[in-house]
Amino acid sequence: MRNGICVAALMLAPATCLAQSQAAAAAAFQEVCGACHSVETVTSQRRTRAQWQESITSMVARGAKGTDEEFALILDYLTTQYGPASPEGRGASPPAPAPAGRGRGAAFSPGPADKQVVDEAAAIRGRKVYAAECITCHGTRARGTERGADLVRSEVVLHDRYGSTIGPFLRKGHPTQTTPVAQLTQAQIEDLSHTIHQEVYNTLRAALQIQDILTGDPKAGAAYFNGEGKCSTCHSPTGDLAHIASRMDAPALQQTFLFPGGRGGGRGGGRGASSAHPVTVTVTLASGTPITGTLVHIDDFNVALMDGAGEYRSFKRTPALKVVKNDPAQAHHELLDKYTDKNIHDMVAYLETLK
Repeated sequence: MRNGICVAALMLAPATCLAQSQAAAAAAFQEVCGACHSVETVTSQRRTRAQWQESITSMVARGAKGTDEEFALILDYLTTQYGPASPEGRGASPPAPAPAGRGRGAAFSPGPADKQVVDEAAAIRGRKVYAAECITCHGTRARGTERGADLVRSEVVLHDRYGSTIGPFLRKGHPTQTTPVAQLTQAQIEDLSHTIHQEVYNTLRAALQIQDILTGDPKAGAAYFNGEGKCSTCHSPTGDLAHIASRMDAPALQQTFLFPGGRGGGRGGGRGASSAHPVTVTVTLASGTPITGTLVHIDDFNVALMDGAGEYRSFKRTPALKVVKNDPAQAHHELLDKYTDKNIHDMVAYLETLK
């Protein structure tokens, strides 16, 4: 019986060691990779050992912290659990399920909270596949044509992470230009996914670019400056505003006169104020002692300032506390409730002439 126990122990030892090794690798993966990525971002991919090594090398170059032993464990773990032919999560704990309405395939959801990180090299490779198989129907920028859908707005693409939904969709028999989908490798599909996601992100960036805003009438802007806007009472086109258009482009001019010193411009405090013309406040105590300084914060309950000695002072607002705020840009804040779109466009056009 004792011999039988020894034999059984010897047979179980390799399995125990293997389990311990897998646990150590999974722990290293969580600690090193999880510092920057969600688990799902990495494990939604399928890559060869060489591709995982390339990813790890890239992450190390970007500052990933870990020992050589940890990176070796991570490489073995990813290759075994998330190689091209590996079933998802084999031998490892599966990723936590996404919240309702957020996971892949959830009805009307935009997909997981994470986003695919585009690998530039993979996107370049995928562009060759896209040009050969997809471009005629979906267009050069994946925005669609009369023959094919706009991929940038495709739910399949929005849910996709590294080919997770694009691959199965194509393999259902989606027509391509030359190569049957069945002949596309998993690596080609992943590369294609990077290419399409790159077009999605490029489209989003283009939508955020500031367009031409010089659409107003300079003469009407000058009339507003000297008349209804009363700007000329504080500013002069030959004084403080001389050559301002040589120092700022049109978007900066618009932002500056609407929100001098920054968005918010000190409406709720001094954070948006220009350092050259800070918002100041004088707090008069019940004893009659005035304290003046640069405004730090003010609301209905408290007021805080930095006094001339650099000391932070905070006061609870009571009926006995008198607070007087001096904001050099107050007139600008008041105009925000009065400007029309035409006023704004005309003012920008006028300021642009002050070269």
